[in-house]
Formats: sequence, structure tokens, C-alpha cells
Amino acid sequence: MLSSLRPLRSRNFALVWTAAFVSNIGSWMQTVVLAIVVTDRSHNPLWTGTVAAAAFVPVGVLSPVGGALADRLDRRRWLVTTTVAEAAFAATLAVLAGTGHAASWALVGVAFLGGVAAAIGFPTYQAMLPDLVPAEDLLGAVSLSSAQFNLGRVIGPALAGLVLVVGSPAWAFAVNALSFGAVVAALALITLPSHRPSPAGVGIMGRIVEGARLAAAEPGCRSAITLIAVVALIGSPFIALAPALAIDGLHSSKGGASMLVTAQGVGAVCGALVLTPLAQRLGRRLVVGALFAFPVALVPYGLSRSLWTAVPAMAVVGACYIGVLTGLNTVVQRRAPTAARGRVLGLYMMALGTIYPVGAVVEGAIAHRAGIRAVTAASGVLLLGVMAAIGLSRGRLFAVLDGGPVPAPASMSGRPQPASVLAAEAAAVPDGTSPAGP
Repeated sequence: MLSSLRPLRSRNFALVWTAAFVSNIGSWMQTVVLAIVVTDRSHNPLWTGTVAAAAFVPVGVLSPVGGALADRLDRRRWLVTTTVAEAAFAATLAVLAGTGHAASWALVGVAFLGGVAAAIGFPTYQAMLPDLVPAEDLLGAVSLSSAQFNLGRVIGPALAGLVLVVGSPAWAFAVNALSFGAVVAALALITLPSHRPSPAGVGIMGRIVEGARLAAAEPGCRSAITLIAVVALIGSPFIALAPALAIDGLHSSKGGASMLVTAQGVGAVCGALVLTPLAQRLGRRLVVGALFAFPVALVPYGLSRSLWTAVPAMAVVGACYIGVLTGLNTVVQRRAPTAARGRVLGLYMMALGTIYPVGAVVEGAIAHRAGIRAVTAASGVLLLGVMAAIGLSRGRLFAVLDGGPVPAPASMSGRPQPASVLAAEAAAVPDGTSPAGP
């Protein structure tokens, strides 16, 4: 398990990871407190759901734009810019909450703007990861990034409750605003390899289209995006439906829903810590194994008859799910051409961020009639069947989930290259497996 911590030996990654962890805790504090404030002031579930969607929807819709900007601009400067913007919107929430008279629509509007800043900045953070660690530590770096996100979702809400007890909602928003300073400081201290942004001359939409062509032409990226879309539609809704399973399916209290959410986070952290040593032994088989283990784990979780069996089952689901997310994300990190990495990652995040809510709404509607436990278990059976069908009829989708990084395209020299040329370069990468594994 110690090999999972190896990326932290890289000074640059250790600085950015620590700063992101601090900021992530602050963001989860804000998410929880903002929902409480809106609910308390409006007493309308519609506003509670709207404020959650306001922060989430931009990530799914605007990630391709963020990816295009990550490839067009200096990545460090752009990430500093978006981080400062997020801090400014958090500070605005602190001021609005401090007055005690802010309307729900104002809080939703500021939350939306903060979500926009996060959506156009996060692909830059993702695109920087391969520059922060040696190639052999990339899976570990992605795993640790997933671990810190899930640690934040455990620690942040707990600190939010503490802040509300000793202070006020404005304090939580102010703490979140200050937490972004850690990211700015870390970015100022790290050193990065020279990265020449792609030249101007092509608009944002043109760059997004070019990135889509590159992603479609590169077998590993194409496979990872296809598979994450399938998982997001059928399997990922278990996250959104966890409170319904606890309250309606298991007839538990709201505390039961909190226990399930915490169990998922703990399982994800544990899963992230064992991914690197497992990858050293299994290589590409780790990603494929996670794609099959995740739906299998969903079945006993959905069939649980009590909270005491659902909580450990949810921890297993969280561990398997993080294996899917981390494995497929690492494939994209490795296989995407350097000059287009931000755009390809943006498309990957869009596939996850836009399809997951659709799946959650569809499964939620079905669960209203068929029962949440039955639908959750059935989603596992369906996803397992889809993965088996892919393995039998389209096995190449699994076979290409490996391979080394794509060489930087000729556009890095400063001359724009037609999309067809870049796509041809991406398609020329061998489809064979690599001993290192993703």
C-alpha cells in the first residue's frame, strides 16, 4: 500500500495535492452549509435541489470549454485565474449570508457562477497531473487525487457542522474562500516543464471539435469515454439515490443516509490506496476487473435489508467505483496527445457529468414505482450484462485500455496542424498492451 503514496515524493505533486485537499474540504463545507441556508430561508425543496444543480451542472456542460482553454493558455496562470474567481464567489456568499437577508435566487446565482469557474478550471488541473509526477506514478497520482476528494467529502461536512455550532454560515463560506489561497500558493511554488500553449487562430468551438476528433481517433481515449458514459448512465446513479435507499428502502432516519454517504467515501479512499500495488500486478486487467466488480458489488448493496448490511456493502461499492473512475481517467491521461490533453479530458468529464444526472432521474422515476432497492440491484445486473456483452462482441474496447502516452503532435512546434493531421498521428499509436499498465 505504501507504493500508492509514492507520487507524494514528487515535490510538485505533494504541494498541489495538499493544497487541493485543503480547498476540497472548504468546498464541501460550503456545499453542505449552502444547502442548509437555502432550505432554511425558502422552506422549498425546489430551491434546495436548484442550488445543488447550480454548482454541478456547469461541470458537465462547460468542461469541454475548460479543456479547450487548458490547451490554449498557460495552464498554471489559467488555473490561478479560475481559483481566484472561485475564492471571490465564495467570499460573495459570505457577505450575502452575513447580511441575513439574501434571497434564495441570489445564493443560487452566486453558486452557479462558482460552478462555472470550477468547470472551466478543473480540466486544467487534470491536464497538469502528468507534468507533476513521473509516468510510472501517474496512476498513483490520479488515485491519490480521488482519495483526497473523498476524504474531503467526509471531513468537510463534519467541519461544516462544527462551524455552524460555534459560528455562522458566513464563517463557512469565508473559510472556503481562504482555502483557495492554498492552491494559489502551491501553484506559485511548483516548477513545471515548459509547455507552449497551442497557437491562436482557431475558436473555442473549433478547438472542442478538434479535441473530439482526436478523442475519437485514439482507441484508448475513445474506449474510456464510451465506457464511462455507460457506467454513468446505469451504475453511477447509486450516489444520488443513496438517501432514498436509506430512508425509503431501509426505513432509516436521515442519519442513515449520512452513514451511507460516509461509507462510500471511506470505501473510495481505501480503494484508491490499494490501486497502485494492484496495478503493478494486474496491469490493464485492473481496469477491466473494476468494470465488472462494480456492478457485482451493486447487487448485494441494493438487496440489503438493513442499514447494518448496507453500510459495509456501500463501502465495497465505493472502493470498486473509484477503481473504475481512476482507471479510465488514467487511460485518458496517458493516451491523450499532450497538446490536446485538456480537451480530451474535458470531453471525458462532460460524458460523466451530463449522463450521470440523466441516469439518476431515470432510475429515480423507475424506483418511485418499482422500489429503490429493486432498482439499485437491477442496475447492477444490467450493467454487468452490458459489460459482458461488450467483452463478447466488442472486446477491443477493453483491449485498448492500455499503452503508453501519445507523443506530442507537431502543433507543439508553434504551427497549427489540421485536425486530420492530428487525428492521423493519434491513430498511429499502437493498440497493444504495455507491461506497465494504466
